[in-house]
Amino acid sequence: MKIYGIIGYPLGHSFSKKYFTDKFQHEKIDARYEVFPMESLDNFDEFLERNPNICGLNVTIPHKVSMLKHTDWLGSIAKEIGAVNCLRISNESPVAAALSGEVGFGGKDFLVEGFNTDAYGFERSLKPFLTSAHDKALILGDGGAAKAVKYVLAKLGIPYVCVTRKKLPGNLLFSELDQEIMESRKLIINTTPLGTSPDVDTCPSIPYEYLGGSHLLYDLVYNPELTLFMQKGAEKGAVVKNGYEMLVLQAERSWEIWNSKGLNP
Repeated sequence: MKIYGIIGYPLGHSFSKKYFTDKFQHEKIDARYEVFPMESLDNFDEFLERNPNICGLNVTIPHKVSMLKHTDWLGSIAKEIGAVNCLRISNESPVAAALSGEVGFGGKDFLVEGFNTDAYGFERSLKPFLTSAHDKALILGDGGAAKAVKYVLAKLGIPYVCVTRKKLPGNLLFSELDQEIMESRKLIINTTPLGTSPDVDTCPSIPYEYLGGSHLLYDLVYNPELTLFMQKGAEKGAVVKNGYEMLVLQAERSWEIWNSKGLNP
């Protein structure tokens, strides 16, 4: 039986586990999806050697960036973003693949290919909500989750600035957000984990009083369905959206990659 799964740490309730388990049952697919808590990637190759039936893995925090050095081949989007959230694993030796000019040499009997499907999911779920008012953006947070968001906004030609708690070159501090900034940047994306269940009473510290009907607030958090960030925006008339559709889209994109050798985004 083919095995798929997700690696990260910590891993509590997993959207991917439920989504793919339901998918396999509904579509009568002979496969299993497992949750693999992994605090460190130090023994990642040994993990794959012990589990030869694993054909694909989703990658979540904190390994999306550090996974780069554990791949034998990177898709162009993952390479440009600098983060991986999907792995396709085959029994092909990297040595044999290297001889064909596809990857670098390695001493393993399996090939690990890295992709980024977060960008695909974010772009597809965001575009239907964009209007001419959303010509500038604020990205709340500047960690691994922000990388795919930055890639998509750059692709769409939407200038952005990241907002962080600590001063970083080119970024704004949350304390620096004022009426002029908030009213001139109508697209606001939360890439922080603030508001995620069970901490539903938390949200990014922005001046919500300056929001209005032309703002779009997109929260990468999907649990709860309505985060406090979204609730505060909706109270001011803003359009709000959570990250559930993005997760579904990136999951389906992962499934396409796992089942199509020729799909190399």
